[in-house]
Amino acid sequence: MIELVQRHTALAVVVGSRAYGLHRPDSDHDRRGVFVAPTRAFWSLDKPPTHLDGPAEEQFSWEIERFCTLAMQGNPTVLEVLWSPLITDRTVDGDALLAVRTAFLSTRVADTYGSYARDQLAKVASRHARTGEINFKQAMHMIRLLLAGAHVLRTGEILVDVTHLRGELLAVRNGDVPWPDVAAWAERLQADLSVAAAGTALPEKPDRDRIDRVLVGVRERNL
Repeated sequence: MIELVQRHTALAVVVGSRAYGLHRPDSDHDRRGVFVAPTRAFWSLDKPPTHLDGPAEEQFSWEIERFCTLAMQGNPTVLEVLWSPLITDRTVDGDALLAVRTAFLSTRVADTYGSYARDQLAKVASRHARTGEINFKQAMHMIRLLLAGAHVLRTGEILVDVTHLRGELLAVRNGDVPWPDVAAWAERLQADLSVAAAGTALPEKPDRDRIDRVLVGVRERNL
């Protein structure tokens, strides 16, 4: 099955710390991608996989239909693929997907980004209460998610590259910011996320028809 990634990748990017501008010399290359299973592969009882790991380390890819479904749900991890500044491979199908990337956005991102950040916060707080330790890497990503959530609600664009905040975020990552200060920052950002959600121009739902036309076009090209 891995040949689906090797031969049918439509879009491949680097995400994670290197795309965020938060990498260090030993940081991984987190690779994400979208592959297009040949249309005929859907005609048999055994359907193509919805996602695959590999072949490289830290590489994960979604079949385009599954990718679209997750993106319409406002999944932050998936949406970052469409806005990553580090594109390593793209085809005509990948270009078609990128051309409609804003169609995936809706007010749902207020909930998804907020929920992801709250989950991170709960995990950090729970560990702190249980062991007295702080996972500062997790705390940094919680802050980054809250910043990104407010950004997309205000601008209609996913914030991936946070190089302009590298110093502040790495200070959290390195444990240079006391946990009470990090928690207070997160509280302010959660309030800001609510303000951004109240004033956003994003639609209530993604543009399903526009996305569906792209998907149909992809299936026709791969028949």
